[in-house]
Amino acid sequence: MPHFLHIADVHLGYTKYDSPERTKDFYRAFSDALERYAIEPQVDFVLIVGDLFEHRQVLPAILNQAQLCLDRLLDVGIPVFAIEGNHDYRPYGTQTSWLRYLADWGRVILLEPNTEEYLESWDPETRRGGYIDLKCGVRVIGSRWYGAAAPQAIQGLAAQIEQLPPGPEQTVMMFHHGLEGHVSRYSGALRYQDFSPLLTAGVDYLALGHIHRSYTAESWIYNPGSIEANSVIENQAQNPRGVFLVNLTKKGIEADLKSDYYQRPIVRLTLKTDPKQTAAELEAAAISTVKTASKKGTTADAIVELRIQGTIGFERSDLNVRELRSQLHTLSQALIMLIKYDVTGVEYHTYISDQEELPSRHEIERLVFTDLLAANTHYCDQAEELSTGLMDLKDRLFKEQTDSELYQFAQELLSPHPEAKAETTT
Repeated sequence: MPHFLHIADVHLGYTKYDSPERTKDFYRAFSDALERYAIEPQVDFVLIVGDLFEHRQVLPAILNQAQLCLDRLLDVGIPVFAIEGNHDYRPYGTQTSWLRYLADWGRVILLEPNTEEYLESWDPETRRGGYIDLKCGVRVIGSRWYGAAAPQAIQGLAAQIEQLPPGPEQTVMMFHHGLEGHVSRYSGALRYQDFSPLLTAGVDYLALGHIHRSYTAESWIYNPGSIEANSVIENQAQNPRGVFLVNLTKKGIEADLKSDYYQRPIVRLTLKTDPKQTAAELEAAAISTVKTASKKGTTADAIVELRIQGTIGFERSDLNVRELRSQLHTLSQALIMLIKYDVTGVEYHTYISDQEELPSRHEIERLVFTDLLAANTHYCDQAEELSTGLMDLKDRLFKEQTDSELYQFAQELLSPHPEAKAETTT
């Protein structure tokens, strides 16, 4: 019974958030997944279905990470079959890539059609070929990154597969592209009918990559998702992903999604705003939200996102998001602290009936001032009174009063009334 591990979208060398530890996470996840689900169960082979690397230009340390992991498989005799994805494919007109370098040094078997897009049997001497027949009873077929030309490429590959000589009972094919309907924000996915010629040609297990969320379709299309999360929206709770540990049985395909290897924890928190809150009160609420999560022990060394949503009754700039992020970072002991400040200002407007006579210009100006003040937490209780004062201030400005006179008037306008002072004293 053929037994293999299906991996895609490893993205070694990932650099988002400018964190060296975050870059190491992708190596740790890859290494641990191979140890748990390839080496320990001694699978027959491993598939890497595109995007082993994050960038086409690979730093020496990142290349070393790949070699360390692949060498462990080589030491225990587990072959690795790979194809190029959109992140690590060779640009048009170039003859090599870092994945080809690994293939030439025997770390992986890179399966791809030749330059004329023909599928030829893999040659161990030249380390070139598009398919390979294994003693475990599986034919593994490769492809390359085709981008927008993928539907036409599939038609040609299906015709090539049908012309191959008879081989093992089971056929597994690797293809780096997405199936529509599984990630709403991805518009370049293929339709199921685009893939169907491969089923007709005899592919039993279509191993996909490219989409970072795990999914299956029609009991023959399998996509494990990325090994590690590339962003907070790829957390396991909302975006299941991992590696497929696969058995090809006479009764069908058994593909178990495994995700309990090393991964950086992600904590997503949400804080709903109250339009009556001041900036200081909202800041205190944010601190309280993170402090509660921190007491549960979920934020330490994690990637933590606090999404602040709703309407506010003050200027957005009144909340110093950068300073708040720094404070929350220390409080949470997170590796990375993110704040999504997704708020809008409160809008007030005075309703004027269609049946009413249109107000005068003076009245319209007063209503505009009143609405602006009513939308601000600090002045909403005095909106009516202060709007009259602003009208007076405007008239004084037109009369060209001096700056000192205008500032004195504004100061008196914003100062508490004697009655308010007396109430406060009492």
